[in-house]
Amino acid sequence: MGSARLYAAVASGGFRRYATYRVATAAGVFTNTVFGLILVYAYLALWDERPHLGGYDQAQAVTYVWLGQALFATLAIQGGGFETELMERIRTGEVAVDLYRPADLQLWWLASDMGRALFQLLGRGVIPFVFGALFFPTALPDDPVIWLALLVSILLAMVVSYGIRFLVALSGFWLLDGTGALQVLMVTGVFFSGMALPLNAFPQPLGDLVTLLPWSALLQMPADVLMGRVAPLSAFAFQAGWAVVLLAVGRWVQGAATRRVVVQGG
Repeated sequence: MGSARLYAAVASGGFRRYATYRVATAAGVFTNTVFGLILVYAYLALWDERPHLGGYDQAQAVTYVWLGQALFATLAIQGGGFETELMERIRTGEVAVDLYRPADLQLWWLASDMGRALFQLLGRGVIPFVFGALFFPTALPDDPVIWLALLVSILLAMVVSYGIRFLVALSGFWLLDGTGALQVLMVTGVFFSGMALPLNAFPQPLGDLVTLLPWSALLQMPADVLMGRVAPLSAFAFQAGWAVVLLAVGRWVQGAATRRVVVQGG
């Protein structure tokens, strides 16, 4: 089997694996919809007091909320993807089996996580987004090119998200317990991605700083592409740049980690 077919099969397996849990998916759709409602009404109250906060009007703020709910599980913004499983495999030594596979460790988990992310987007993300568009005033474009650009931006956001979480997972080679690292991942993901509040609404100079960090590529960039606040090519360059950096650093850390692997004295 060629490498492309191998990783395509791994991605397909990741998609089917999450598609198995239909009740959990339905619960996730319900949860994202409820949290979307809570955030929308909080945003509407905030934007009543601070019109055009962050350069958004109310319709754009509402659109931002529902896009965030659509991407929350897709991008595993507060964790919940492959990283917990990989850290456990490192802790138990099962990662040795992964390293013996005729496949690259980083690409294997990337393919698996892309399959998971695609299912979460289709299975859990679309319904809350459509619900929000139907029942609240939103700022959605009519141009199909913008929607295509949004899909590309989301795809790049998936890779950036994976790059961040792969580095967190690799910390398991040095940590006896990865719970702390996962909690840091959760807090930084929610805060720096703009899940709680759009990054352009942060006070300065913090706002300028957080928009330069990789978490900005997760939600803020796709939202800005959707609402025409940034040129798609500029957003793609920013996201692709962080994806390359994170994957390169992950490759280097993986090499450093696997050189020191000792399993049961072997």
